[in-house]
Amino acid sequence: MSVKLYSFEEVSKHNSREDLWMIIDGKVYDITKFQDEHPGGEEVLIDEGAKDATGPFEDVGHTDDARKLLEQYYIGDVDPAVIKIFFFL
Repeated sequence: MSVKLYSFEEVSKHNSREDLWMIIDGKVYDITKFQDEHPGGEEVLIDEGAKDATGPFEDVGHTDDARKLLEQYYIGDVDPAVIKIFFFL
């Protein structure tokens, strides 16, 4: 099975309550349906959504259960070629 690859630009287009994606550790998640379930409230997801939220996700100290929960929202990876270009600009 091939993994769908996304650019940062593509992820950034999914930035609303009705369509919200997030990047954590190079993986892309469609968290639209998770917003109502998020223990910290939907606002933090909307604030950190549509971009790489790895830092804030790690800073909060999410549990192993929270990390496991992410799996059901996984839709692909950030394109490694885009990551190299992004970090060398």
